[in-house]
Amino acid sequence: MATRHKSGQNAKHINLALQGGGSHGAFTWGVLERLMGDRRLHIAGLSGTSAGAMNAVVMADGFIKDRREGAIASIRAFWERISETGFFNSRTQAFWKGYGSTVNLDSTPLYGMFDMITRMFSPYELNPMDYNPLREIVEEMIDFEEMRKHTELKLFVTATNVRTGKPRVFTTHEMTAEVLMASACLPLVFKAVEIEGEHYWDGGYMGNPSIYPLVHECESKDVIIIQINPLRRDDVPTTARDILNRLNELSFNTSVVREMRGFATISQLIESGQLNNHHYAQVNFHMIEAQDSLADFNASSKFNTDIAFLEDLHERGWNAADRWLAENYEMLGVRSTLDVMDVFT
Repeated sequence: MATRHKSGQNAKHINLALQGGGSHGAFTWGVLERLMGDRRLHIAGLSGTSAGAMNAVVMADGFIKDRREGAIASIRAFWERISETGFFNSRTQAFWKGYGSTVNLDSTPLYGMFDMITRMFSPYELNPMDYNPLREIVEEMIDFEEMRKHTELKLFVTATNVRTGKPRVFTTHEMTAEVLMASACLPLVFKAVEIEGEHYWDGGYMGNPSIYPLVHECESKDVIIIQINPLRRDDVPTTARDILNRLNELSFNTSVVREMRGFATISQLIESGQLNNHHYAQVNFHMIEAQDSLADFNASSKFNTDIAFLEDLHERGWNAADRWLAENYEMLGVRSTLDVMDVFT
């Protein structure tokens, strides 16, 4: 599907699936800035979880206020605010820098203490008032009431129901600050978020992100996955820390692997002619990934909100999207550039 933009070219409609991954979401910030700045593209649908949900909703809010320029400015302002309020930022670096890596935090005393305490005490004990500076940023920056009126913006945010273990996908007309807090609620750090009598944790456990709404509820049949949790590792982890890091990556990739395996099977049946029901249509899948860019960053770096680190991730994301467009733009609306069977099965 395409629409006309100011230069007279046909803008290709795309849907974006944005993974969560803490501060690694700044990589997605860079990707979104590059895509939003390209007038050959029109972003029709956004599905996000955790940091991916933040990116999606902040960008949508900026777009409502001032179109493409507003979207780009809003998402930058959001990450700059994150760098100011995050615990492991430039103001606290004296307590964690100088212990080996300035990106990975696991060798620093401050992170070691944080990790130990959050495993020994629950947020109901450590943070009974449920203070979360992210909530303040979201409430100040985003006009949720206005956003809910713009139902042509296809937004899908996933959270995990603590009681049932099922994912819940919230749509544009349901969007609130509580929905975003639920999607990004780390169980060892924050209390479960209550919405309509149910309690929710981070959506990454059950849908990181949810792909099916983009396929079934959006007109565009081009879905670009922004993958920030590495699917592959060349080496088998042997240290306790490396094992925990890989478990973190696997757990936050499980849902997308499972869902994409299903799409791969359907696509294979369509291509072979075994499935010709009109309810099933071919979907073009694409991926902009951080596999190589973030390979050296472990799970502890997802808490690193130092502005220099976030800006570096942003640049890596922008460059990755730029390379992807140079190589694959012409294939949008034509065919998949992601070998779903090879990657996910």
